[in-house]
Amino acid sequence: MRRFFPVRIGGGRMSAWERLLKPAKGGDVTRVFGLLLELDADDRKAVAAQLPRHLSGLRSADWWSWRHQLRPLRLAGVACLGGAAAVTAWLFRREFQWVESGDDERVILLLRQRPAEWRADVARRIAARLRLNDMRYWEVAAALVRETGIEPPDGDAFMVGWLRALHPGTAATDPLFTAFAPRLFEIDGLGEALPEQVGTVARLVEDGLLERKPVIDGIVGRLLRDGPSALSALVVLHDRLDLDIDESAERARDYTRLLPAGPVAVADLALAQLRRLEEAGRLEEELFAEAVEALAFRPEKKLLRAALSWAGDAVLRDARRADVVLASMSLIFAQDTLALQERAVRLAVKLAPQAGEAGREAVRQAAAGLPEELLERVSAAYGGDIAVEEVTVTPLPAVGQGPASSPPPYASPEQLVRAVSAREVDPHTFERLLAGLVEWSRRAPEALREALRPWLEPFDSLFFGHNREDPVHAVRRAFLAFAAPGAGDSLPKDAIRQPPTLGGFKQLYFGRAAELARSFEEGAGYPVLLATPTEGSGHVDPGVLLDRLELLEAAGVRALPGDLVQALLRLPRDLPDACVRRAQRLTSEAGRACAAWMRAGGAPDPRVTVHLRSERNGYYLSGLPVLRSVLDVPDDLPEELRPLYRPEAGYAFTLEWWPLAMPSHPEIVAAHMVWMMSICIDSSESQTQALVGLAHADGPLGGAVAHALACGMGHANAAERAAATDALLTLAARARVPAQALAETLTKLVVEGFLKLNRVVSVLDDATQAGAHEAVWEVAVRLLPGLLPQEGERPRAGVADLLAAGARAARIAGVRAELPEVAAVAARKGSSRLVQEARRLQHLVALPKKSTL
Repeated sequence: MRRFFPVRIGGGRMSAWERLLKPAKGGDVTRVFGLLLELDADDRKAVAAQLPRHLSGLRSADWWSWRHQLRPLRLAGVACLGGAAAVTAWLFRREFQWVESGDDERVILLLRQRPAEWRADVARRIAARLRLNDMRYWEVAAALVRETGIEPPDGDAFMVGWLRALHPGTAATDPLFTAFAPRLFEIDGLGEALPEQVGTVARLVEDGLLERKPVIDGIVGRLLRDGPSALSALVVLHDRLDLDIDESAERARDYTRLLPAGPVAVADLALAQLRRLEEAGRLEEELFAEAVEALAFRPEKKLLRAALSWAGDAVLRDARRADVVLASMSLIFAQDTLALQERAVRLAVKLAPQAGEAGREAVRQAAAGLPEELLERVSAAYGGDIAVEEVTVTPLPAVGQGPASSPPPYASPEQLVRAVSAREVDPHTFERLLAGLVEWSRRAPEALREALRPWLEPFDSLFFGHNREDPVHAVRRAFLAFAAPGAGDSLPKDAIRQPPTLGGFKQLYFGRAAELARSFEEGAGYPVLLATPTEGSGHVDPGVLLDRLELLEAAGVRALPGDLVQALLRLPRDLPDACVRRAQRLTSEAGRACAAWMRAGGAPDPRVTVHLRSERNGYYLSGLPVLRSVLDVPDDLPEELRPLYRPEAGYAFTLEWWPLAMPSHPEIVAAHMVWMMSICIDSSESQTQALVGLAHADGPLGGAVAHALACGMGHANAAERAAATDALLTLAARARVPAQALAETLTKLVVEGFLKLNRVVSVLDDATQAGAHEAVWEVAVRLLPGLLPQEGERPRAGVADLLAAGARAARIAGVRAELPEVAAVAARKGSSRLVQEARRLQHLVALPKKSTL
């Protein structure tokens, strides 16, 4: 190949590095790739010597200004670095993490310039670095494995990559298929690829490339292995294979074992196969009994209805099964769903003439917890005198001072540095880290600097981040300012620390980290943080705050403004008179501010109104209903507090941090939260955990807290609703549930179509089961009048469930009340579930009739 050597103006041959650098700086991937193919061994060695230094130099500049160089530089490292370990490490450098894909073919062509043994080593090393969330270079590793003929790596991520790339047209000649096909259902990350490859696997079975029996065994075995987390894609594949009756019979015992714990889709599959076998006379009686009992313990209404249907039909086919069916189906009496209870009672009454002693006894024992009307029907069919079961009352759990106790301080500089090197921090850890930095910078500054030395040698600017609103990076930059005060100048421009001025809740955290960093950079240090919480709720004990202020006065150090304001916002609402008098003896500016704050009773409580409206700001929210808060700001409010009275309206990932910032003003905090919570209500965003912190706050609870709690109760994700349940339980344990405001808010948001009532009811039910039945009743009884349908009006979805939830809470609480709206529905003709549940609730809470004597 003819070489082309550019020359400098004025003479002098350009080095290989110089020839590459110009097109690399311009992002010219094609030109760089062509030049790399022309380099000889000495040229590659020279380029390899320059690459790491050049890339490290770029990292001190703005990432956006040099990102286009990354693809050319990545190729240069592949072509020029010497060892297999060095090339693999280069490919996986942090700088290349976000580089667009599309260069795999070029990488493979460059690697083909190396010996086969060397390429095999690279293949193994790349395969070992793959992760399910980072599959870069799988194609490169796979190509090298195929070309070199080595045994395919058996790492889970590599096997997932193979399954993703599996194709019927190439499988027969692919050595990876030969190696991995027998282990297809052993792949731990099967769910990462199988859903998109169900059709491919089924086609391979049809074509004979995969043996049918091992595949069926693999499907069923994997369903058994995974239990509750079994993949629905396996169910789809099982259905695609369309088993014949003999294949199903061979696995009848396995299908029975799938019923107790498998997801609904898996249980549906198993039930369909077992029912098919039973109807054909191919199911052993032992397995039939085990199957119907397993189904009776399932919580899903769909499966319970199917179990009742199957059990009834099975007895018609063989009357000797009556006792087995009755023993299992009587378990459904305990289901607190009236429609299911009625179906189970009808079946029990129907089978009473065929029942033996065992079946009759099982029904009598289980019937004691039935509603009175159903109990009477069972009692009449099974000999009478069945005693009513006493209601079990679950006590509310004890509630401490906050969602977590105040964690202890770090015991050594080494422990502190390990903690600040973590990838994520929560608000408690953030506070603990800043406090630890201040403490150990004072107690053992040299020991702390020595522990931080690996941060500086070699210096990695990306470790300190470019996101000013990332709490990890904010706190790391404070540590950097202590360890190397001038190092912050080399950070990228977009990593410049926030100035120590006050803003919203974000600024209360990030601004404090920034002002602490500035104090270290100016050589001043700081003896003690004022705002470090002393309780898990975020509160600062007033006596401890005064101790800290006295320490600052004794040291002659001026309080950092953000630290002081945050400390004052964390004071409890009720302050001992002795603390107020003690504060008045302070002489510093911060001490006088604290005394004035205490005398005034803290920050004023504004009136908060929350509106539901269509969002018009931002193309991704246009037309969507969201919640917006408005706070009445007092005219005499200090300027530094005004940002806290202007609700947040931007996207935030730190909602769970906010309750700890103002633990004595939950309405202000909730006013900031509702916009974000409202736009995330149908997403996978985890924001409702903030409600738990909000429930531990002190101060008045009103419409803002009610709207925030309502968003959590109406979240699409059950795990997010669980956090709302925890918050409701905490409020109930503290006797602070804002029942009237919450009911009014829920009614408004359900009527407007913003909330789905069935989600709200699930939270109320869970709270009842956990002991908050009295609080649930107070909410439910206020909800019903606004949500029950008028005569002739179609009931909205979930209203019957709300009546049932109210009945469950009322039964445990033993309440008696007049409910005219419920009575009107109960008096209607018909037997719809709405009318039935209204009648049950009306019967439960009806006041005793007055004697006419």
